[in-house]
Amino acid sequence: MSLSKRLVDNAKGWLPDSIFLRIAHLHKVGRFPNIKAPRTFNEKILYRCLHPDPRFVDLTDKLTVRDYVRDRIGDEHLPELFAAPDKFTREVFDALPQRFVMKANHGSGFVKLVHDKSETTFEELHALAQQWLATDFYRVARERHYRTISPRIFFEELLLEQTGIVPADIKMHCFFRPGERKPTVFTALISDRFGDHPRGDMYDGDWNRLDIAIGHYARSEVPLPRPENFDKLLAIATALAEGFEYVRVDLYAPGDKIYFGELTFTPGAGVFPMRPDAVDYEWGRLMSS
Repeated sequence: MSLSKRLVDNAKGWLPDSIFLRIAHLHKVGRFPNIKAPRTFNEKILYRCLHPDPRFVDLTDKLTVRDYVRDRIGDEHLPELFAAPDKFTREVFDALPQRFVMKANHGSGFVKLVHDKSETTFEELHALAQQWLATDFYRVARERHYRTISPRIFFEELLLEQTGIVPADIKMHCFFRPGERKPTVFTALISDRFGDHPRGDMYDGDWNRLDIAIGHYARSEVPLPRPENFDKLLAIATALAEGFEYVRVDLYAPGDKIYFGELTFTPGAGVFPMRPDAVDYEWGRLMSS
């Protein structure tokens, strides 16, 4: 890393949250945000980063949210939890099954898939776990509700399709407008995420593919068929999203099962470019604040 890059990164670390987020939004979205009177989806997410609902903490924590999910939709939609130790030791490693996922509860991207425990070691996973635990995820993107989550490592069931591949990420953006009992839902389907040809497609509530790009993912050549259990997915997402003006509900649907992934209240930390740009304004109109 060059000296100039290090100086810039160090300067970012000292910036107040509001300034940091404004600069990040300008750099990534391409315009200076209005946080005092937000209009776009990203601006309203920025406001949430700075003024989070107190409920966000427990529901963003990937361990404590399990109680919420259990109460709303039942145990059968939770991946099996193998261990959530206070300290990751060799004894914990030895007791794990042959196949599992290692995660951390306090941020995004802390995921290690282990298809065969004999192909890794305790030392390798322990080093990775220590790296994750040392990461203050709040400092990454200044999402303030992450500040009070106590970092933990945990181990879950590895969900797989019958073909042996990891099921698609089903990210359901749920908007509850005042007076409406059912949310407006947009579903981002990320398929083959851990494979050689990941794809990202956005669908509306009737499973019509929309002309919306999702991050760095290429779109599928043709729209994917509507899942047979799409109505069930909508019902589960609605049950988990009820009570919030907006939340993204992440689900997995291997075979004929549906499993919970996570709840995300500030996706992209309010600095995620949306293509076409008009979607940023359209989604923003679905939120009052």
